[in-house]
Amino acid sequence: MTRFLSPSDVSRIVAIQGLPQVLRQMARYIEEDFLRWEAFDKTARLASHSARGVIELMPIADASLYSFKYVNGHPANTADGLPTVMAFGTLAEVSTGAPLLLSELTLTTALRTAATSVVAARRLARRDATTMALIGNGAQAEFQALAFHHLLGINTVRVFDIDAGATRKLIRNLRVAPGLTVVPCADTADAVRGADIVTTVTADKAYATIITPGMLAPGMHLNAVGGDCPGKTELHPDVLWHASVFVEYEPQSRIEGDCQQMSADFPVTELWRVLAGHAPGRLDASELTVFDSVGFALEDYSALRYLRDSAEALGLGQTLELVPGQADPKDLFGVLGQSVGQGGRAPALADVVLAR
Repeated sequence: MTRFLSPSDVSRIVAIQGLPQVLRQMARYIEEDFLRWEAFDKTARLASHSARGVIELMPIADASLYSFKYVNGHPANTADGLPTVMAFGTLAEVSTGAPLLLSELTLTTALRTAATSVVAARRLARRDATTMALIGNGAQAEFQALAFHHLLGINTVRVFDIDAGATRKLIRNLRVAPGLTVVPCADTADAVRGADIVTTVTADKAYATIITPGMLAPGMHLNAVGGDCPGKTELHPDVLWHASVFVEYEPQSRIEGDCQQMSADFPVTELWRVLAGHAPGRLDASELTVFDSVGFALEDYSALRYLRDSAEALGLGQTLELVPGQADPKDLFGVLGQSVGQGGRAPALADVVLAR
């Protein structure tokens, strides 16, 4: 049997454990798995692009567990009353292929993305960072703001979105963190001014230059989250030229991240190398750093592990008969039983009508 976790189940995990603890534990799982980087069979995600968006599959496996995530990105969905991002995923046993967990990943993707941002910022941002600019105040924004507040000590967030309604929504939701000061700003340059960390999480599927070199200040850390598919960027190329750039999985970031604008020999450092001590993170207080985050399957693997462990400990979720139960594993046809009907097929509506 397969355990199924709905959005309500994930919300229940957050309600019981508390959002700060969920983010903290998810960050721990993610870092643990990044430190086992070489144990994983990795590939860039498989994408199917259309005029309105993209649908992707994100697989990864180690010797014990296999996972994949189905996820879309359709920026215009909100006009149809649908989320920009929708996702679900599976955790399976490598030795048998049996699916162990089927879970929603729309909420969870927002949680794991924010947790990954913090894992990177711990090594790449200045230790005395207290102020973050948050450009793009849509579905991901609260998760980023609260992760940096609870896990990294950010106490002021300067926010801007071209949609004033999104900013009002963000300010309203961030009342759950009374120790976090939220400052609405007139434009991107205003929001970035005075920030130690700049998080961009915009949705438009377009080559954009949300952050330009003139907005930069020594010592800034840029957490570039929104440029996550071919043809979609947030940073001016000269921003990257002036910075030390870090990525999750280089083959994927070269075609999907802000790095897609750069030549193939433009230097980047994979985050796992920093976490493992094989490469330096921030070198000094004046260095400009960029985490060109596109999201990688390993983070979903970690999130699914966390959900599995939490659901088992809390007794949440329900079991699904996702795979047929067979007394004889070789007799798949026998599972159909009496449902086959006369002549080896179930009676059709036309058969019933003609028999009258």
